[in-house]
Amino acid sequence: MKEQPLYGRVALVAGATRGAGRGIAVELGAAGATVYCTGRTTRSRRSEMNRPETIEETAELVGEAGGRGVAVAVDHLEPGAVGALVERIDREHGRLDVLVNDVWGGDPLTAWGVPLWEHSLADGLRLLRLAVDSHIITSAHALPLLVRRPGGLVIEVTDGTDTGGYRGSFYYDLAKSSVIRMAAAQAAELRPHGGSAVALTPGFLRSEAMLDHFGVTADTWRKAADPHFRASETPAFVGRAAAALAADPDRARWSGQALSSWGLAREYGFTDSDGTRPDWGRYFEEVVLGGREADDTGYR
Repeated sequence: MKEQPLYGRVALVAGATRGAGRGIAVELGAAGATVYCTGRTTRSRRSEMNRPETIEETAELVGEAGGRGVAVAVDHLEPGAVGALVERIDREHGRLDVLVNDVWGGDPLTAWGVPLWEHSLADGLRLLRLAVDSHIITSAHALPLLVRRPGGLVIEVTDGTDTGGYRGSFYYDLAKSSVIRMAAAQAAELRPHGGSAVALTPGFLRSEAMLDHFGVTADTWRKAADPHFRASETPAFVGRAAAALAADPDRARWSGQALSSWGLAREYGFTDSDGTRPDWGRYFEEVVLGGREADDTGYR
C-alpha cells in the first residue's frame, strides 16, 4: 500500500484551479490529505482568466492521486465567502492542517518592461487585490482554525526568493515580494501557537497557460520557442515540495524562509513526474544570467 503521511490531515489550497495550485493540491492528495480546492472557475462558470481548467477537475485529480478532493467555488476577495468556506471546513472536520495561499490571476494585468508611470494604474491595483489582498483575507479567516492544533503550516506561493532582483514589472514585483514578507510575518505570529509559515517558489513552470503560450503540449514542450523552457518543471514538482514540507515533523525549521522547489528537492530527495530533478535556480544563475547558450544538460 502506498505510504500516505498526510492521511487524516486537512488542507485548503486557495487558487487550486490550475498551475502550481493544482500541482500542490494533487500532491497533497497523493500523500493522503483531504484537500479543499478553491477558485473561481467551475464547469458552469469561468473567471476573468477565461481558462478551461476547473476546480472540479482539480478535485477529481486529487481523488485519483489517492486523497479526497473537495471543490468549492470561492472568490477569495470576498470575506464572507472565505468565512463561509472556513466554517464549512470546521463543521466537516474541525481542523485545518495546511493552508496554501496560491491565488494569483495577475497574468493578463501585467505589462512587462513598462515603468510604473506608464503602466495602467487600474490594472496594477487590481493585480495587487488579486495577488495580495486575497491572501490576507484568506489567512485572516483560516488561521483561527489552523492554530487550534499545534503544527499547522501556511505556504505562500510566490515567484522567486527574497534574494532575487527586480522581476521586470513594478506591480508583479511588489506582489511577489509582498507574499514573501507575508510568509515571514505569519511565521512570527504562528510561532507561539506551534505553527509555521513559508514562501515557496517553483522554477520555470510548465503550467497549462505556459504550454498554451508557447503553442506546445505536455508531450512536445521541449519544442517551445524559448530554449530556456527546456529547463522548466511541471506543477507536480512544486506540489511534491509542498507535500514534503507538510509531512516533515521538523518543518518548523524552515519557518519564515523563502524556499524553492529545487532546493527542497535536494533536501527531501523527490523528483519531477519524469524522474528528473530540475534545478532552475542554478540554471538561471549560470545560464540565463551568465549569458551561456541554453542547454539544460547537467541541470536535471
